[in-house]
Amino acid sequence: MAPVLALALVPVTPGARASDETVRSIAVLYPDIGEPYRSVFTTIIEGIEDKTKGRVAAFAVGANPNVQEIAGELRRRDVRAVIALGRNGLKLAAALERPLGIVAGGVISVPESEADGAAVYSLAPDPGLLFTRLKTLVPAARKVTVIYDPKQNTWLIRLAREAAKAQGLELVALEASDLKTATRLYTEMLAGCDPKRDALWLPQDSTTVEDSAVLPLVLREAWNLNLPVFSSSIGHVKRGALFALYPNNMELGRSLANSAQIYLSSGALPSRGMLPLRDVLTAANTRTANHLGINLGDTQLRIHAVFPEP
Repeated sequence: MAPVLALALVPVTPGARASDETVRSIAVLYPDIGEPYRSVFTTIIEGIEDKTKGRVAAFAVGANPNVQEIAGELRRRDVRAVIALGRNGLKLAAALERPLGIVAGGVISVPESEADGAAVYSLAPDPGLLFTRLKTLVPAARKVTVIYDPKQNTWLIRLAREAAKAQGLELVALEASDLKTATRLYTEMLAGCDPKRDALWLPQDSTTVEDSAVLPLVLREAWNLNLPVFSSSIGHVKRGALFALYPNNMELGRSLANSAQIYLSSGALPSRGMLPLRDVLTAANTRTANHLGINLGDTQLRIHAVFPEP
């Protein structure tokens, strides 16, 4: 893949120009990054092209792109909708001084001010889908506790409160702006929980779900208590959480393309701001399930990734 000089762009899908005007009006900006993340973005782009039924102009964006030159390239191509992947892709798209429909993906969260005017598909799974899986696996669950940094996940907890109420769950959402506070809240929660009716949700939160100290502590104590722990990160399932939801990157690409197509046909995005991930797959830990007395085969829940790996 040869770079486009001066633009810091790398075409990912060269080929004949698609005949469909909608396809020609869409461009994808994604980070010029190494594996394993590059494959993730490539799969999302495959989903975009599957939905559009043609090759879109997709570019890998370097570390220091020239915004004016990129804007000129998009203008030359008559691009009217940009699908921006990753934080760098979103920042670049927002800096383009021309009327564009911006659909973003491949980010966990961004400040709500940055999400204004764009449809930002988060990598954070929809709390409603998480709670549905929880009720399927642990029907006796009545209360869910989550510890979160308000700077990162206020928008997600807002959705979680509504989802919990709709499913008859009590949501206890505790704020922690630093690791010390988060550790104290976990310790208090674990000491006072009722494992027969409680569950703990680990969000994607760099403050409250710290991998080297907090996560091992929480998983160890939850195991000893027989407390169900579920997560928004597949990595936590590998380490002992009962289940998690994670992105179906092909379907996510299709959803991003659908929003861009709606913008091109109507002049308006179907939704704006932060949007939770609904294109999900399910991962489960069989060892933890067995420890909790859960037979995954009896639940009729489709599991896409199993840990420990056979």
